[in-house]
Amino acid sequence: MKGGENMDKYTWSLDELYTSFDSEKFKNDVEDLKNGIKNINKWCKENLADNTNALEKAESYINMQNLIGSLASSLSEYTQLFMSVDAENEQAAKVMDSLENIISDMTSYETAFEKWFAALNIDDKFINSSPVLKEHEFLLKEMLKNSRHLLSQKEEELLSKMKNTGSLAWEKLQELLTSTLNCHLYLDEELTDHPLPEIRNMAYSPDPSIRKAAYKCEIEALESIAPSSAACLNSIKGEVITECKMRGYSSPLEMTVEQSRLEMPVLEAMIKAMKESLPKFREYFRKKAELLGHKNGLPFYDLFAPVGKSTMLFTYEEAQEFIIKNFSSFSEDLGNFAKKAFDNRWIDVFPKNGKRGGAFCSNLHSIGESRILTNFTGSFNDVITIAHELGHGYHGEQLNSQSFLNSDYPMPIAETASTFCETLVKNAALKTASKDDALMILESDISDNAQVIVDILCRFLFEDAVFESRKEGTLSYKELASLMLKCQKDTYGDGLDENIMHKYMWVCKPHYYDAQYNYYNFPYAFGLLFAKGLYSLYEEKGPDFTDEYKKIFAATGDNSLKDVALMAGIDITDSAFWKKGLDIISKDIDKFIETAE
Repeated sequence: MKGGENMDKYTWSLDELYTSFDSEKFKNDVEDLKNGIKNINKWCKENLADNTNALEKAESYINMQNLIGSLASSLSEYTQLFMSVDAENEQAAKVMDSLENIISDMTSYETAFEKWFAALNIDDKFINSSPVLKEHEFLLKEMLKNSRHLLSQKEEELLSKMKNTGSLAWEKLQELLTSTLNCHLYLDEELTDHPLPEIRNMAYSPDPSIRKAAYKCEIEALESIAPSSAACLNSIKGEVITECKMRGYSSPLEMTVEQSRLEMPVLEAMIKAMKESLPKFREYFRKKAELLGHKNGLPFYDLFAPVGKSTMLFTYEEAQEFIIKNFSSFSEDLGNFAKKAFDNRWIDVFPKNGKRGGAFCSNLHSIGESRILTNFTGSFNDVITIAHELGHGYHGEQLNSQSFLNSDYPMPIAETASTFCETLVKNAALKTASKDDALMILESDISDNAQVIVDILCRFLFEDAVFESRKEGTLSYKELASLMLKCQKDTYGDGLDENIMHKYMWVCKPHYYDAQYNYYNFPYAFGLLFAKGLYSLYEEKGPDFTDEYKKIFAATGDNSLKDVALMAGIDITDSAFWKKGLDIISKDIDKFIETAE
């Protein structure tokens, strides 16, 4: 890009939510939220003392909660999006603190209603007699199922408020540490400073000297914040353990599985299949190491190294055109959605100081739009990342017609539409690619799959071990680093050079630091393998599948994952299903090894 080029089109617009924290709309909505929470708390005290007119009371509560929840979501999402690209903005930090205090007051009335509703001992006839309750039947039945884990109203209120100065505060500190971390890169006898996301993106550079220097730079930078990050992680995981005990869960994993609308046998079957697939992935790692001139497995700095002679690079405009074209090959609806996102500045594109690393999509149900953060550098992987996040946005689009309460879906299904969209773009690219480009795309796809199966398993084992060890006391940053290395060895095995691993991977992965979303790792594997099942149905049914695809995601807010899967004819309680998806990847690995010979 040229220096004088208008940069606005590469930054997202948040004006559709609010123009600023000082705008009348933002201020008025904050006041409306305060008053709404105050009024519904008063309403609960006046109306939930007995069971008279129970149907009307339940309807009133659902209607009020839809309005208040949507308002709270709009305000907090705007603030979070603002901070994700400007982590040191003091005004945004203060607003976030204030909002968290206001929103914590929702706990009081939510607990009061859930306890009151659970005591009604309602049946299907009660729910079926009201259109409002029938619309929210799944939500209400989940509420009844989870009511056994509720604390007293006072305990719930206290716990909610304590989180503001507990896990939420530690999470914000960790995000500040990583988003403002200055990395000193020494390359070609020159020392330059870069933000962490930019350094991490250098892992995909075709230049081995850049990859190696960036790895060394990243390790040194992360080590400088490892003690502080360890304090954050210990505090957050300690809080989660305490809360689980109070609520009667046997472990944070049991709590996560229940909240994910899953059953433990499903997770166990999937993890078992993932472990059995490790030898095949290690074949891939060793072959890649051989191609790159390494004898003892891959050094971590070459884990994402491009293979082959391909020089596939994209401008952002080329990436847009490529994605829209290939999304449209699946359905005009998906292509139009992507075009709308690009044209209306839903995406914040490039790395910059103060911007968080990685990528994410935030679905803004209140305005029927999404916002996507990426750190685009022009690689094919960056194109895939945009396609992935647009998949999240398209998932949200299918839920725009639902009520706010019915627009929320569990973690595992969250990664399915995104992975499906990745597959569309990758497979389309392979059809027209040169031999060198095809080898690069195939290897890149296997590399991505290896991250979702091997590295996700590593992260799962690490988090499980952290929770187990944290029960006995805090872990030092050196202990956490040692634990990470052990989990990498257990999963990557001889596929990685055991002398050049990444002991600080736990520092730069933000998912570990969110107390509301523990084990945000296995959902990626679920999403990948479930998406492969859906893609095979698309190949079988052709264009007739597109309407079915939309219906599946429109049902994710008010159905269990088992029932959503059955809509696609998939039984996720059968371990053979998970192995089938992994067998597809195994065949790709064989093809890669054969092509690379």
